[in-house]
Amino acid sequence: MSAELVFVTGASGFLGSHVVLQLLEQGYRVRAAARGTKADHLKSSYASYGDRFESIKITDIAHDQFPEALVGVDAIIHVASPLPGRAEPATILEAAIDGTLNVVVQGEKAGVRRVVVTSSIATVMGPTNSFTDQDWNPVTKEMALDGGNDMQTYSASKKFAEIALWEWAEKHPHVEVTTRTSILFEKKRGNDVVWPSQVNPTFFYGPFTAHFHVTPQDFGALSTDVMIYNLLFKDGVFPYFTRYIDVRDVAQAHVRALNSRPTAEVGRKRIVFSAPYGWSFQQILDLIAEKRPALKGRLIVGTPQEEPFHILPMDFRRVEEVLGMKKSDFYSIEETMLDTVDSLIEMEEHWRSTGRPIQTPPGF
Repeated sequence: MSAELVFVTGASGFLGSHVVLQLLEQGYRVRAAARGTKADHLKSSYASYGDRFESIKITDIAHDQFPEALVGVDAIIHVASPLPGRAEPATILEAAIDGTLNVVVQGEKAGVRRVVVTSSIATVMGPTNSFTDQDWNPVTKEMALDGGNDMQTYSASKKFAEIALWEWAEKHPHVEVTTRTSILFEKKRGNDVVWPSQVNPTFFYGPFTAHFHVTPQDFGALSTDVMIYNLLFKDGVFPYFTRYIDVRDVAQAHVRALNSRPTAEVGRKRIVFSAPYGWSFQQILDLIAEKRPALKGRLIVGTPQEEPFHILPMDFRRVEEVLGMKKSDFYSIEETMLDTVDSLIEMEEHWRSTGRPIQTPPGF
């Protein structure tokens, strides 16, 4: 069990709540950052962990200075990122880039030498359907700034935030950079080396933790679980792709990244991350109808777009080499889909109990 102190941004979000929970379950201490009332909710929600958990308020992760929040910190997991559609494209791009650099720069100044920054498969995706650590989405800043395509803006924000990280690292030769879906700074351990790590995951699904709070009808807070929620409405919209990753596996990757093998042994750690399992949407709907028969009459109708593959053609050997995660360590597709649906239905029941109407979530 570890007693190290980990600073987590985006702790109130879907993925962040899983990261925090896994850290606490593995014996880490957590200092979580959030805005305003979200920080207050975190404090009360994790009260049972006593002094192993604390929350602090940071209004603007991209520009605020918070050196006191990094005192005594052994590692940083930076999950926070602006969501598509919630601001103008230029603002989203700036916030993603500045947010990453601000946390990285302040962490390095504070002596933190492990940092994990959440990235996205959006930084890798391109027309060639190649998904390696050498691939980059061809989206440009100009394309993103044109507006009208939230996902294109999001892809650009994640891509250029990651590029900014590498450019910063190149100017700091004492820094070893590892990229996966998250970035990690490692605390000094007998030498002056900084190890950033970044994980690049696909859409992630899974249950909500008991500490995750969703305001009724705040579909944006559901993150990519809103895509599975759409499957529970006849007039819902099918997700873009069937390929996915369980949010609990993404969180596990972040936590494992804290003690992953150094760059000197495994090379640059930019890890593409997805589930080793995959089904068509019809197979997923058949599973829900069979295992949750009460939902059969409300499932989405229509025909989803055909896909060339349901499992991301990525290098799972690389995931095992760097993170020590084998295919057998991942949640099965049955577990992921049913746990997600059960969690969404439980959320619905809570909304009903407060008098809120249940309606089809927006498309994406």
